[in-house]
Amino acid sequence: MHWLAIGAAGLALLGAFFDALHFMIDTWGAVEEYSYGYFVPIISAFLIWQKADVLREHRLQGQWGGLALIALALLLLAAGHLSAIRLIGQYGFVVAVFGVAVCAIGWRGTRLIAVPLAFLVLMIPLPQFLLLELSHQLQLVSSQWGVSLIRLFGISVHLEGNVIDLGTMKLQVVEACSGLRYLFPLMVLGLLAAYFFHGAWWKRAVIVLSTVPLTIVINSLRIGLIGVTVEYWGREMAEGILHDFEGWFMFMICLALLVGEMALLARWGRNGQPLRTVFGMDPPTPLAPGTAVAKRPAPAPAWAAAGALAAVCLTLLVAPEREQSPPARQSFAAFPMALPGGWQGQGERIEADVLAILALDDYHMANYRRGDEPPVNFYTAYYASQSGGGSTHSPRTCLPGGGWVMTDLKTVEVPLPAAAGAPPAPLRVNRVVIQQGESRQLVYYWFRGRGRELTDEFEVKWFILSDGITMNRSDGALVRLITPLARDEDMQGADRRLTDFLATVQPLLPAYVPD
Repeated sequence: MHWLAIGAAGLALLGAFFDALHFMIDTWGAVEEYSYGYFVPIISAFLIWQKADVLREHRLQGQWGGLALIALALLLLAAGHLSAIRLIGQYGFVVAVFGVAVCAIGWRGTRLIAVPLAFLVLMIPLPQFLLLELSHQLQLVSSQWGVSLIRLFGISVHLEGNVIDLGTMKLQVVEACSGLRYLFPLMVLGLLAAYFFHGAWWKRAVIVLSTVPLTIVINSLRIGLIGVTVEYWGREMAEGILHDFEGWFMFMICLALLVGEMALLARWGRNGQPLRTVFGMDPPTPLAPGTAVAKRPAPAPAWAAAGALAAVCLTLLVAPEREQSPPARQSFAAFPMALPGGWQGQGERIEADVLAILALDDYHMANYRRGDEPPVNFYTAYYASQSGGGSTHSPRTCLPGGGWVMTDLKTVEVPLPAAAGAPPAPLRVNRVVIQQGESRQLVYYWFRGRGRELTDEFEVKWFILSDGITMNRSDGALVRLITPLARDEDMQGADRRLTDFLATVQPLLPAYVPD
C-alpha cells in the first residue's frame, strides 16, 4: 500500500504537469544543446536507488508539510499556464517532486535523497534569452582564441566578431559551434563526478567549475584546427561528417581531461589515494538473509497528495485551452517606403539562416535617406508571442557578433513633437555608439509592446510574464535605428538625424505593433 500511494501520487504528478513536461521533452529533441536531458531522470533514479539501503534503515513516515511544497508547485504551474511560459511549470514539477517525497517519506527521508532529486533541475532548459546570451559570448571568446591558434601556424587571418576571414574564404562561428553542446553535458557529468568523488569539498568544487574553462579551451582548439585544415585542405574540412566527427572527438578529449583532473586531485595532499579508491559508484548493500522486514504503512499525506494532483489533472483536462490573442495589426509588408520629411527607403531582406535563429513573426528592415545625408537603417522585429521561447534579440548580444564594439551605452530621452492638444512626450531609448575599425555608427533601440516603451531587457522579460497572466498577451517588437557617422560629422548631427527620423516613424508604429 505504501508503494501504491507513491505510485498514485507519481502518476497524478505526471498528469498535472503533462503540458510543461511535454514541451520540455520537445525542446530536448529540437535543441541539440539539451539532448542530454533524456538521461537526467535516469541518472536521478539511479542515484536514488543507490540510497535504498540507507532509506530502509530509517523509520520514515510521510508528513503533511509536503502539501505546502505541492501547493507552491501548483502556483508555479498556474503561473506558467496563464503566462504560456512553460519553463515556470517545469521548475514547479521539480518542487512538486520534493513535495511528494515529503508526503511519502517525510523530511528526514527527503534529505537523504535531496541531491538526486535536485539533479532533476539539470533537465530543464535555460530561458531562451539566457541561452542566446551565453551562446553569443562563447562564440566571441572561442573565435578569438581559435584565431590566436591559427596565427601560431603562420596563417594570415582577420576576425570580425565571430566571422573568421582567411582571405580565400570566410568561416562563421555559428551558435552550433559556441561550445554549449560541450558545456552543458560536461557540466552534468562534472556534477555527477563530484557527487561520486569522496574528497574535500573544494576538490569537488574544482571538478565542477573546471568544466567551463575546459570547454572553452577545447572548443577554441577545435575552431583553430578547423581554420588551419580549411586553409590547407579546403572548405570541406569544416562541413559534413568530418566536422561532426571533430566535435565528438573533442568532447571525448574533454572527458579524458576531466578524468585526468580527478586523478590528480585524488592524489593531492597528505592523504593522496588512487582515483579508484575515492571514486565510488557502489550499489546498495543487500539485505542479509533472515533479516526481519517490517512493511511501512501507506502514509495518509501521500494519498492526499495523489488526490490533490489528480484533481488538478482532471481540471486541466476539462478546462478550455488558453491561447494568447494579440490584437489585429497591419503587416510590415505595407510599411511605407516614402515617409514625411523627404525620407525615401530601400528595403533589405534578412538571410534565411538568420531568420531561423531570430524566429520572428514579421519584420521590416530598410535604409531611409533624406537628401544627401547618410542613411538611417530602420529595423523592427515583431513577435506575436514571446512566452514560448521566441523573443526579441537585444542588440547588446547581436551587434558584437558582427564585429562591432559597443561604447558609450546609456539611456536617453528623445524629445518628440506633441500630438494635437497634448504635451510633449519624450521617448526613452538606449543610445550606443558602435565601432568597427575606423567605422562608427550611432544606434538607438528600445522595445515596444502592449502599450509600453521599454529600454531594459530584464524589465521586458518581467512584463512578458505579468502581461501573459493579466492580459493574455506577450506580443511585442524590438525597434532599432542605426546611422553611420561621416568622417567629418560630429555626434550632434547624427543624433539630430535619428531624432528627426524617430519623430517621423514613431506615430506609424502602433498600427504594426499594437498598444
